Amino acid sequence: MKFDLVTRASPEQVLEAMTDFTDRRLQIWKKTLDPKVYEVREQGDTWAVAKEGSPRSPYWVVVRYDWSDPRLIRWTELETNHGDPGEGFIRIAPHGADGSRLHVEWGTHPVRPRDKVAIFLLHHTMNGVIARMWRKELDRFAQG
Repeated sequence: MKFDLVTRASPEQVLEAMTDFTDRRLQIWKKTLDPKVYEVREQGDTWAVAKEGSPRSPYWVVVRYDWSDPRLIRWTELETNHGDPGEGFIRIAPHGADGSRLHVEWGTHPVRPRDKVAIFLLHHTMNGVIARMWRKELDRFAQG
């Protein structure tokens, strides 16, 4: 999966929204994060390990996030229910007076034939949908 998006959220707000692993994360990402699956397992100053999944999706991942570089959030899937772990990143750059431009790349490695089809479709047809969902959530977060 690969996409770019522009949001009204500042780079600092994007970093905050993407790396808030308190219970507030469920509010920030209420359209894209399933509260039945979400679980923080470990957390440090610039990293966290969490189990996450999207509402109405059968797939979940346990991900280790790292934001030691505040303009680059990297993640590594440690466990999945659909195949071999993958990885990804979000590069955050200023855009205009107050906004941000994000470049997102995410790869995963399904092994079962049905999951290969589903993940292929997700990664090749849903980039725009996911980018719009993220932009909407980040714009809402920026408004406070």
